[in-house]
Amino acid sequence: MEHKNFLNIAAFFAIVIACFPLHTQAAGKEASPLPDASSSADASPATGTTGGGKMRATAFKGMIAAVDDKAKTFTIAGKENSRVLKITDKTIITKSGQPATMKEVVANEEVRGSYYKMPDGSMEARIVKLGPLTEVEKAEKEARRVKREEKKAAMSPAASASPSVSPST
Repeated sequence: MEHKNFLNIAAFFAIVIACFPLHTQAAGKEASPLPDASSSADASPATGTTGGGKMRATAFKGMIAAVDDKAKTFTIAGKENSRVLKITDKTIITKSGQPATMKEVVANEEVRGSYYKMPDGSMEARIVKLGPLTEVEKAEKEARRVKREEKKAAMSPAASASPSVSPST
């Protein structure tokens, strides 16, 4: 009986060890970009990766300080430093909720959106929204604020309503 249990346990560990290297090789293939993919300057967020895996878009907002139509870039001046964002074919540009083009990106205009930081350090615009917030965006922002306050209010009473345990002796 003991011999059968030992064999079962040994067989289980042999299967686990045999499958483990296959799993790590498959995971390694997913995380690395294809060697025949486009250069890093043209890499899309789906194929380009940073040290930890998938790329995440970073939000931005501000005033456009300068526009370079030839290079398809625009600059947002910040308090400490400025950001130069590149517009690509994949960039979604809108103005007042309607589709827009690079020609409508002009200096001294409000802008907000998101960008990907590429492996070479450049910033590739993902979404560019020109002009002030639209009524729809204002309503969405207000709805998120109300929901966040409701969630916070729901969390506060729950924490204080729970009985505290104190020694009675």
